[in-house]
Amino acid sequence: MRGNAKSNNFLVFMVLLGGICGSFLGEVLGNSFEALSFLKNTYRIGTSNPFILNLKVVELTFGVNFYVNIMAIIGVILAILLYRKY
Repeated sequence: MRGNAKSNNFLVFMVLLGGICGSFLGEVLGNSFEALSFLKNTYRIGTSNPFILNLKVVELTFGVNFYVNIMAIIGVILAILLYRKY
């Protein structure tokens, strides 16, 4: 059971790393080459207004936003494929 949880944590790490590296690569390629400028276009997925919980002593703000581009999606797919292979 413990090995399976460690494996799932590593998968989450690989997916996050693939998304970050892919997004970075998309920005670099999009800024370097005019023909690849579409790679740096990002799309926002998430909440437009965060949920605010005011308890008079503490105010908590909850919100999640993902900024996705084409290379980030490719990076995530490659990370999953690498995880499954190794």
